[in-house]
Amino acid sequence: MRNNDVVLVGVDGSIPSLHALDWAAAAAKVHHRSLRIVCSYSLPSFTAASLDGGYAALDDTAIQAGARAVLEEATQRIASCGVEVTAAVATGDATGVLVELSHEVAVAVVGTRGRGGFADRVLGTVSSALPAHAYCPTVVVPLRGAPRPATDLAEDSLPPISPVHRIVVGVDGSPQAEIALRAAIVEAKAWDAELIAVTGVPLGQGAGMLSWLPAAIDREQVLADVTEGLNVVIDRALVDHPGFSVRRHVLDGSGAELLTEFSTATDLIIVGSRGRGGFAGLLLGSTSQAVLHHASCPVMVVTNRCKPRDEARPTG
Repeated sequence: MRNNDVVLVGVDGSIPSLHALDWAAAAAKVHHRSLRIVCSYSLPSFTAASLDGGYAALDDTAIQAGARAVLEEATQRIASCGVEVTAAVATGDATGVLVELSHEVAVAVVGTRGRGGFADRVLGTVSSALPAHAYCPTVVVPLRGAPRPATDLAEDSLPPISPVHRIVVGVDGSPQAEIALRAAIVEAKAWDAELIAVTGVPLGQGAGMLSWLPAAIDREQVLADVTEGLNVVIDRALVDHPGFSVRRHVLDGSGAELLTEFSTATDLIIVGSRGRGGFAGLLLGSTSQAVLHHASCPVMVVTNRCKPRDEARPTG
């Protein structure tokens, strides 16, 4: 059973994970939730020729002690944050451990380097796979504004966590986007933040799904129709939140490009994605993947797995 009062964060002792820890602690405080810190490790094994092709396992005593040291450092780091904290060492693949725990929590948080250039196009294993498989929303926190690459940073030189004053959510009319929109409203109310809903319509010459339209087609009318659809979706989501307002933008361009651009002047981007199980679930949709890889601010991915249990459809 999910506990909507817990924020889960995975740490491994790295600078990016400590930055994610700081963000998770801030999120726990504004949502009045407790914080659960987890450090996981896998016990490596190696082929031993002397055992006729068998396997020799390493003693995990030292590895477990290292994991406990990571947890102790993390706990001390956020000791004064004003939230209830629990910490645990888990054995197993980090992604698998966090996915399993995501059944039980409100949101999961992980870090990533978020460096520019080609390296930024390949996220770490956990920050890439967890959003696709988690059963709760996942927040991936890049090292935004870091003065040096993550490998050169010291713990005391981490950039401060920016309060969430502005949230941008991508809305494209899909069921996944509506789930993300509802999550974004909850986040905006908790942070007392401005919420902006963005829909991208690629109308540029030679680009996008509408580039084939004949010249006689009124592109202004296309934008007006999309805007009307966006208003319907948002107004439906706001029925349960009277008095709350959402700014709305229908812009020329792809959703991924627009959200990535917005991320440079935004504190949190929220996107939806299918989050399918099995091998297909290893890859999120193209928009959520692109935003995760290139955004400058934290990104929350909300999949259809994140729906309340009584709303979730059986799979098969």
